[in-house]
Amino acid sequence: MPDITDGELDIIGRVGVASNLTLVCEIAAPAPDGAPLRVVYKPVRGERPLWDFPDGTLAGREVASYLISEQLGWGVIPETVLRDGPFGPGMVQRWVDSVDNRTDTRQRLDLVDLCAPGTVPEGFCEVLRALDDAGNEISLVHADDPRLQRMAVLDLLLNNADRKGGHALEGVDGQVYGVDHGICLHSEPKLRTVLWGWAGAPVHESLITDITTFAANLTGPVGDALAEHITDAEITALTERTKALLERPVMPLPNSARPIPWPAF
Repeated sequence: MPDITDGELDIIGRVGVASNLTLVCEIAAPAPDGAPLRVVYKPVRGERPLWDFPDGTLAGREVASYLISEQLGWGVIPETVLRDGPFGPGMVQRWVDSVDNRTDTRQRLDLVDLCAPGTVPEGFCEVLRALDDAGNEISLVHADDPRLQRMAVLDLLLNNADRKGGHALEGVDGQVYGVDHGICLHSEPKLRTVLWGWAGAPVHESLITDITTFAANLTGPVGDALAEHITDAEITALTERTKALLERPVMPLPNSARPIPWPAF
């Protein structure tokens, strides 16, 4: 199996709908008959400037988010590293093969999806109702799935400002993955997400156990590893968010004028 931290990145495509330059690459296998490793590569030089995040920091925030997911033991974010590539240093993340729910034999909603009001299926939470481009009323929904709820809790800790519907992937391996964490870990409150279906609900006890262990390690090696990618002020804010969630283990209610990212998908 190729190593994500080594090997030449061979560009095979581009994600055209991404805000920042996002390239699909493959890393050749060491053996001639081995399968290549497919990855996503986001070079720092391809990052679009933002008014509220320092320039050139998005790749590092993606790596820091992955480190936090791993330290929690949740595996929500695919393996992510900071390394050199064809266009210079950037974020490289293992590709996720996701299920296709719109096939002849499989017709069901995605983890985050749209449906007609009043037709929300069992096992889904309605987040809001809005109008589509044609003026028709629609409901934004997401699965009431513990794998997705774990992602929502991770977003609280990461202070994720951009959890869109397309950033939650159901892998063919049965896991649920979150991608695109470039605008996370700001020191000021920024939470914007489509996963509001659990607002006001208690956080599961098993997740609190993991968060408690994570909090105990934040001042040691975990904090040192994060310091390579985010500022001391942002680590302090992460520590405070973690402490607040442990003190009141309840999913928050939307409390800003823009609680959902736009576009939502």
